[in-house]
Amino acid sequence: MAAGSGALLQPRPRLGERLLIVGLGLMGGSLALAARRTGLFAQVIGHSRSAATLAQGLSEGVIDRAAPELPAALAELAAGDVVVICVPTLSLPAVLAVVREHAEPEVTVTDVASVKGSVVAAARAVYGGVPPQLVPGHPIAGSEKSGVGAARAELFIHHEVILTPLAETDPGHLARVRGLWESAGARVSEMTPQDHDAVLAATSHLPHMLAFGLVDALAGGAQNREIFRYAAGGFRDFTRIAGSDPVMWRDIALANREALLKALDYFTGRLGALRAAIAAQDGDVLAGIFTRAQAARRHFEVMQESKPYMNAAPRRSTYRVAPGGRLVGDIRVPGDKSISHRSIMLGSLAEGVTRVLGFLEGEDSLATLQAFRDMGVVIEGPDHGALVIHGVGLNGLKRPVGPLYLGNSGTSMRLLAGLLAGQPFDVTLTGDESLSRRPMRRVTEPLAAMGAAIATTEAGTPPLRIEGGRALHGIRYDLPIASAQVKSCLLFAGLRAAGETSLSEPAPTRDHTERMLQGFGYPLRREGGRIILAGGGRLTACDLRVPGDISSAAFFLVGGSIAPGSDLVLRGVGVNPTRDGVIHILRAMGADIEVFNRTETGGEPIADIRVRYAPLRGIEIPDHLVANAIDEFPALFIAAACAQGETVLRGAEELRVKESDRIQAMADGLIRLGIVAVPTPDGIRIQGGTLGSGIVDSCGDHRVAMAFAIAGLRATGEIRIRDCSNVATSFPSFPALVRSLGLTLTESGE
Repeated sequence: MAAGSGALLQPRPRLGERLLIVGLGLMGGSLALAARRTGLFAQVIGHSRSAATLAQGLSEGVIDRAAPELPAALAELAAGDVVVICVPTLSLPAVLAVVREHAEPEVTVTDVASVKGSVVAAARAVYGGVPPQLVPGHPIAGSEKSGVGAARAELFIHHEVILTPLAETDPGHLARVRGLWESAGARVSEMTPQDHDAVLAATSHLPHMLAFGLVDALAGGAQNREIFRYAAGGFRDFTRIAGSDPVMWRDIALANREALLKALDYFTGRLGALRAAIAAQDGDVLAGIFTRAQAARRHFEVMQESKPYMNAAPRRSTYRVAPGGRLVGDIRVPGDKSISHRSIMLGSLAEGVTRVLGFLEGEDSLATLQAFRDMGVVIEGPDHGALVIHGVGLNGLKRPVGPLYLGNSGTSMRLLAGLLAGQPFDVTLTGDESLSRRPMRRVTEPLAAMGAAIATTEAGTPPLRIEGGRALHGIRYDLPIASAQVKSCLLFAGLRAAGETSLSEPAPTRDHTERMLQGFGYPLRREGGRIILAGGGRLTACDLRVPGDISSAAFFLVGGSIAPGSDLVLRGVGVNPTRDGVIHILRAMGADIEVFNRTETGGEPIADIRVRYAPLRGIEIPDHLVANAIDEFPALFIAAACAQGETVLRGAEELRVKESDRIQAMADGLIRLGIVAVPTPDGIRIQGGTLGSGIVDSCGDHRVAMAFAIAGLRATGEIRIRDCSNVATSFPSFPALVRSLGLTLTESGE
């Protein structure tokens, strides 16, 4: 059991009087134990055709009472009671027939079969339709052991349970079954029976067929049996599932015949492509197959275990920064995150092969990359920032088999909402705990005006459930706030919309989307302050080099400006005029910053930047620079804390709905370090002073964490920064790079 997981099985409010488990094996016994531990029911009853099984269930405390006769046990149940059918798939119709005859319609009925289409078919055959009391379900958990003696109350903790309700299913019965599984510690999701069977055919049933087939083939003769003597761990791990119950898997294969045959046919085709590449000695094709498989396996770990994509830091880490130091060196910062996101999106929707260099291999951009792989796009890499994207065109995306998990990336979610709003398939966008609190109405409302149908929580937060098959139309829209994400979302929706999409902004924001659309050959135009794009065009693949991210460079521009003796050169940084506000603000404060070697790549201006220490003074930040430096303000707040006099920021309410409330998070941290910082609804007032020592909380925000790390250059004592693991979202190499330049920073797990 995972550390702390037992806390999930604490006593809960009672769900009903009686829980009847029909089939007291591993699944039924484990659920019975969990229900008894949580006190969900006054009595847990077990039924089995085996008297020995019932006796063992009683003696080992799995059930409160044995019911050798199923009709009698069913007849005593009343409203609020639950029946869980835990019998083999092909035995389920007979049990349903008994349930129909003896159980009241108010009794909730569910099952654990791994093929839901056969359950629905059985219900229709027995009842003449799906009864409202039936909630088909499937817990994805198991063990090499079987039988009631193997039951464990913790079996379902942190495991998925998929419910497949139908239109006829009563919401009250559905809620009761959801509550049962959640109380057992499971993560509960819903999908249609057809989708469930297709997903399980590919991810569970097919691997079992392959394992059975492989072992059967290798055991086919005396010579082949010698192979088992030399089998390595990988062979043993994969073929372990061939030790499962043959009768159960016979039933599953027959019950899920159609979906399993499709999965086998698809796999056979992919296996043929692999064989052809080996026969032709085509190393490039093999590398592509293996790279995609490696990335998909990594994504599986991320989804199943809630791991980060990157291993740059512990799951939750603390930075400890010693006071003093200076920044001296000649460096490159990681690729621009905004452009990395868009290179995946536009490269995937283009016709042809797009090659990308300098791609940011951080959490957020990797989430975007995986989302498009999940929608059928072949993407090779990343390999040291290099990608090869095999575009599918504007109409070539495929329906993902499950929700698209976007980690902590608000950019991914908001931009994908626009890209997917006009697709022919339904799709759900999910994220981690932080992303699930972020506002999405700013994109869903204008998308609805274009004809999209997107459901959110009542608070307007993720998950986003996008209904496919909606015909979009262009709109004339004036953005109420300056937001490049909202603008980009609507432009991307406009690609598939009828007519023109016309947008205006209250202030200029980063224009990477406009520049990159034109780089991919998609026309748009400007008329006065409006951006106008007509739907129905096409994107053509191109080669891209991602410039260095000025948001990442900002920490070094501030560090070099505040630490005496600093002299630092940053190479190949993007200096897009809609993104370079941090340079203008620092110069207005007195910073010594030189921009030279200007050039362009893919329509994006880049340059080298040199920064040297210079005394800073507080200023009132000009309104016209706020939108152009919105992501850089955590770093700029550190500059303000080290400046002489007061710095005032207004018109930056957007900072309150980033990965954290950055105004409050930075104000709280600065106050802890001895700086006078007064947050306002749309900004902050910071009085320059002496940075002391203390413990600050990054609130899980990568930019807040890096800003306070840089503050250590001017602190009088150690700064300890909590919850820094999300630095990997944009700058996984940050700790190593700042150490190489002169900052004393160490990491530890919390």
